[in-house]
Amino acid sequence: MTRLAICPGSFDPVTNGHLDIIRRGAKVFDEVVVAVFNNQSKSPLFTVEERVELLEKATADIENVTIDACNGLLMDYAKSKNAQAVLRGLRAVSDFEYEMQLTSMNRKLNEEIETFFMMTNNQYSFLSSSMVKEIAKFQANVSDVVPKVVEEALKAKFHQY
Repeated sequence: MTRLAICPGSFDPVTNGHLDIIRRGAKVFDEVVVAVFNNQSKSPLFTVEERVELLEKATADIENVTIDACNGLLMDYAKSKNAQAVLRGLRAVSDFEYEMQLTSMNRKLNEEIETFFMMTNNQYSFLSSSMVKEIAKFQANVSDVVPKVVEEALKAKFHQY
């Protein structure tokens, strides 16, 4: 049986921290589907389609990773993909309470799908998409925290060429 994990997120935009979790997850699972969700509580900079395209380019070198856009509940999506697991990254203790709430609700919705947490590499523990957008908006260098394709997309969004 193929061990398939869903790695969900809004990825607005994808950062090197996200890629760290995706790459490491791809070594553990046979297949990883990165599921781009539209978080209703956030105002995204990039459309879902743009985020999917950026992720496809940023993960093109990882054979067992695919990118998909989703709406609805994560557990419904995971079940539709016959996933065994959800893969989540933790940056710090502050992430844990929120992730625990999500995991508990997901478990209530579908107890057959396990959640696996990976601690983010220390060099990315401070990193968030919100922070990256804020820094890029003020034309600061983000080249060491996002893939080149994302850096270029951020510059285009903020007209920095």
